[in-house]
Amino acid sequence: MSGQNPAGSGEPLNGLPPDQLPAVSGPLTGSPDVPAPTPDAPGAVDGEVPPPPRQNVFIKELLRSNWVTTVLAIVVAMIVGGILMALTDEDVQEAAGYFFARPTDTLGAVWNAVYGGYEAMFRGAIFNPRANDFATQIRPLTNTLGFAAPLIAAGLGVALAFRVGLFNIGGRGQILIACATAALLTFNLNLPMFLQLPLTLAAGIAGGAIWGGIVGVLKAKTGAHEVILTIMLNYVAFYLVTWMVRTPGLLQRPAGDQPISSGTPANAQFPDLLGPRFPLLDWGFLIVIGATVFVWWLVERSSLGFRLRAVGENPHAARASGISVQRMYIYAMLFAGGLAGLAGMNQIQGSVTTGFDGLIDAGIGFDAITVALLGRSRAWGVFAAGLLFGALKAGSFTMQASQDIPVDIVLVVQSLIVLFIAAPPLIRTIFFLPKTDAEKAAKARAKAAKKAVSA
Repeated sequence: MSGQNPAGSGEPLNGLPPDQLPAVSGPLTGSPDVPAPTPDAPGAVDGEVPPPPRQNVFIKELLRSNWVTTVLAIVVAMIVGGILMALTDEDVQEAAGYFFARPTDTLGAVWNAVYGGYEAMFRGAIFNPRANDFATQIRPLTNTLGFAAPLIAAGLGVALAFRVGLFNIGGRGQILIACATAALLTFNLNLPMFLQLPLTLAAGIAGGAIWGGIVGVLKAKTGAHEVILTIMLNYVAFYLVTWMVRTPGLLQRPAGDQPISSGTPANAQFPDLLGPRFPLLDWGFLIVIGATVFVWWLVERSSLGFRLRAVGENPHAARASGISVQRMYIYAMLFAGGLAGLAGMNQIQGSVTTGFDGLIDAGIGFDAITVALLGRSRAWGVFAAGLLFGALKAGSFTMQASQDIPVDIVLVVQSLIVLFIAAPPLIRTIFFLPKTDAEKAAKARAKAAKKAVSA
């Protein structure tokens, strides 16, 4: 007997008659007879395709997560940094000259260069097992925390602006104006510490907030781009502070002719957190932790934070829902400037108390952009990124002193981290990670457009 193919191809089928063939159904055939499998009704009955195991779904989502991409980006940057250490090491270069005669010498020199460099970084940033006592052994960790404090504070300001759709690259100017404001208003008051210290801190934060608020007002009222505004105000702040520290009666140190301010009064300096053996770690770090908690609560839990995030997601929809977009811009830049001002206060009330000039920001204003990007503009992400960059900075000095590795290598590693963080598809390609739904949709659209053009 012969019959027609039940799949509808029209080709004759030898064997059983059509009425005795099994029904063809299930989600793969497009038949509505069998419902699609659900988590509540798993299994493969009558052609059903069971859902993937839950552990597979968990692993897939885990590999797609941002923090996995971030960790792998750091790993790749460290690998590239190790390659640079090996290439710039004199022993490696010498052994490479006779590589084909004794390749083990070259490989050993490469290992010594890379291991020695990162071991020195660990000793300078986390723990020094070569020290004689425990206090000296943990001093590198306290140095890391001290270096991280202003980076975290300024990074929080940049990240908060990012969440509102603003690109605040004016951290340098905000830090400079914060230091100048605190010095002008409070250095000559000679108050008790319980008044002088918080007053100096508040004056600095207010100065940074006002300088950032200028950008917010101009953005809200005129529509001027915040990138242009912050770049120009950085120059204004730098040359203004440089002039002030050269002018007697303003910021220049009395009875001196050097372009530097007076030192921070002792009663305005942050006390050491763990004593004089750990000079880089002071109460400013605790204030930065409090600022991190505040920014997290403000952005993620408060009603004002909801409006700020709404403007960052879609200012047109936020305006249609009754949110004042202009006001949110002003609030965002006030907070961002105030947090940059806190970074400046960590400098003059903690790290640099002998006087400052136009270079007091020490690159923190621009490093904060990197910290905010690495932290995905989330408060605790910025906190972790600040710790990482503080460790890199603290460890770089030991690398240079003990292994003769240029500090520039650390800057290259930092740049590579940002590069790989900014290109998640590259990391997923390198490590064969599953693509996100958005990437799959974009690839499908590109393929469909290519077919349409070829057709």
